[in-house]
Amino acid sequence: MIETLRRNNMSSERIRGDGQYAVAARLLDAADGLLITAGAGMGVDSGLPDFRGAQGFWQAYPALAKSRIHFQDIASPETFESDPALAWGFYGHRLALYRRTIPHEGYCILLKWSQQMPKGVFVFTSNVDGQFQKAGFADNRVCECHGSIHHLQCTQPCLASIWPASEVMPEVDEDQCRLVSPLPVCRDCGELARPNILMFGDWSWQDHRTQAQQLRLNAWLAGVSRPVVIELGAGTNIPTVRRFGEALDAPLIRINPTEPAVVHRRDVSLAMGALETLREIDAALAGG
Repeated sequence: MIETLRRNNMSSERIRGDGQYAVAARLLDAADGLLITAGAGMGVDSGLPDFRGAQGFWQAYPALAKSRIHFQDIASPETFESDPALAWGFYGHRLALYRRTIPHEGYCILLKWSQQMPKGVFVFTSNVDGQFQKAGFADNRVCECHGSIHHLQCTQPCLASIWPASEVMPEVDEDQCRLVSPLPVCRDCGELARPNILMFGDWSWQDHRTQAQQLRLNAWLAGVSRPVVIELGAGTNIPTVRRFGEALDAPLIRINPTEPAVVHRRDVSLAMGALETLREIDAALAGG
């Protein structure tokens, strides 16, 4: 114990200054486990849209703008019933986009920090893009609270199965936002398949994969004595991620260019984008 305190004190002396980056660096340096909570803003630096407001969504999907179709309308089980080619045009385009997107450097910075902590890392994210796993985070250390586009389920559902979407190779007419390749079907009954994602007004989402992830996260939290939460790009419109991090009795580093306010004085508020901020904190950790 004495040796641990001595190391922490020596490390804290290396992190100079009282600016917010230095304060964040000291919180990270004192922690034995890193909880990353991430919303759509985390992917912006990789070139991914965050669907902020109707105009932001329509800018990403101009075909839907022509028909004045909102995100809440297309991201709905009802659309898979009424117009499956349109629904899969939207989700098929996203699936292909996420597959070809390279996670930005910020993911690597977070992974490096986690590898230096005794209890490692866990990720809690509303993002369905699979970018954390793609960046090297272990799949059993990620909790996707809204599901994953890289997994499918039946639209009925028949047997409550969840399976990988690896065999789905969507071809989309982007001018119409419609799937032109064959519609994905359930591997059990042959009916229409859909992404295993929690949609708006969704009573048929199969959540047992996410529930298993949540149990692993709970077990990890129970074994961490000094966690620190770093929240990236999580807004208040759908506040699941923000509320989860705030509910924990742990210091919080909130990175958000438009909604950076924090609740507790111990917390750190950084009104910037994810990548730029992570670079600055990393420099502070290195004594730069």
